[in-house]
Amino acid sequence: MDLIKAFTDEQLKKEVPAFEIGDDVRVYNRIKEGEKERTQLFEGTVIARHGSGVSETFTVRRVSYGIGVEKTFPIHSPNVEKVEVTRNGKVRRAKLYYLRDRVGKASKVKEKI
Repeated sequence: MDLIKAFTDEQLKKEVPAFEIGDDVRVYNRIKEGEKERTQLFEGTVIARHGSGVSETFTVRRVSYGIGVEKTFPIHSPNVEKVEVTRNGKVRRAKLYYLRDRVGKASKVKEKI
């Protein structure tokens, strides 16, 4: 049991990005294509956080060309370079799955002042 804990503890990032549910974020994701490596940007609203420890993930949603796109990122993955908060959202829920059914301005989250 201690071996597993020791292994997972060394996989954790030292500085975990500080963001909450409802925040608009930019996720800088490292992608390998053959031998080349590049950084891809994914910008949207955080609608969920799952788990704890090394298996903690967060889901980001955005609307691209009229179609809702959601991506789930592991927080402690080395492929997630950084998470930048562009605006803080004011929400009263832990999961914002109801945004999937909203269209247009109704799908926006109010900004925390």
